[in-house]
Amino acid sequence: MKKTILVVAGALTMLSACNKKGTTAETSGNGYKITGKFKNATEGSKVYLDELGEQQFIGRDTAEIKKDGSFEMTGKVTETGIYKLALGPQNAILFVLENKPIEFEADANRLSETYTVKGSKDSELLKDLNGIMMQSQKQMEGLKQRYIAASGSGNQDSIKAVEAAANRVQESSEKNFKAFIRKNPNSIMSVYSTLTLINPEDEYAFADSMLTVYKKSQPESKYTKALNERLSKLGSVTVGSMAPEITLPTPDGGTMSLSSLRGKYVLIDFWASWCGPCRRENPNVVKMYNKYKDKGFEIFGVSFDQSKDKWVKAIADDKLTWPHVSDLKGWESSAARLYNITAIPHTILIDKEGKIIAKNLRGAALEAKLAEVLK
Repeated sequence: MKKTILVVAGALTMLSACNKKGTTAETSGNGYKITGKFKNATEGSKVYLDELGEQQFIGRDTAEIKKDGSFEMTGKVTETGIYKLALGPQNAILFVLENKPIEFEADANRLSETYTVKGSKDSELLKDLNGIMMQSQKQMEGLKQRYIAASGSGNQDSIKAVEAAANRVQESSEKNFKAFIRKNPNSIMSVYSTLTLINPEDEYAFADSMLTVYKKSQPESKYTKALNERLSKLGSVTVGSMAPEITLPTPDGGTMSLSSLRGKYVLIDFWASWCGPCRRENPNVVKMYNKYKDKGFEIFGVSFDQSKDKWVKAIADDKLTWPHVSDLKGWESSAARLYNITAIPHTILIDKEGKIIAKNLRGAALEAKLAEVLK
């Protein structure tokens, strides 16, 4: 389950693209001028200009819509960035704002579906990209309904089938994102897509290769800097590196360190009692543990729970008899920050010396890897 609000289904409408000259906005002239005309708009209603920050949109300006549906905003930006024009929380247009004129037309009742934009090639590119991604979003919404129905019936085969279908949609989406990034390597939205829509952990080599391009084409972009920071953190937990030490409280009130298990193959299992996919995977993990625990295999459970009672109950209910630790800080756990975990379930397999040899192993993949190293 995702921590970030920019998960695939949610982030599909939060995209745009930028100029090939980088992301520092031109400050000469009169800055930007946004003009628009929304049919079916209510005279006197407000249109809001919001900037995309690190985790949420930040209000920057407002304008009043005239009788004919028109409005105008002017100002200056110090850096080209991602913005939205909104009439409401779910009724908005995403675009790239720089210091130049840009013009919009749309139906006020359905902005994102009906808008046209002039004066910004990058925002036009965003519109095309959004169309592709909205198709994936619709597929995800359909699967969500199937998942709810399957969960309600308790049919595990149906649940697994829906999860497999969702994985295929996500893989297809990432393929489309990577194609867009390769085609537009100097775009601010390529940087943003690499940061938020491509999983840099699973696609570290790809993200790192693109970062090299971004450092040359748009080194001052806040998105380039954020991607650089994230990849720097991930570099310490890539396959082949030593697993960073984790020392956290145990359910009985003591503490335990990952290094205390040195000499065994250890699966670091990041999970939580509230994580449905984690709980559904637990029977398979229990099966693997019982099969290999006498052959030099151990599991080190790291929970992102906040309630000790729920954490301990889940351990008992799922019969998880291996060592467990948690600081009960949820996503603010020191382990989450140290390993840059943004989604669970998440697993890391380390060898007897503490070196990372595999990541994100579940189901048949976990069984195959354990059979390989513990034969």
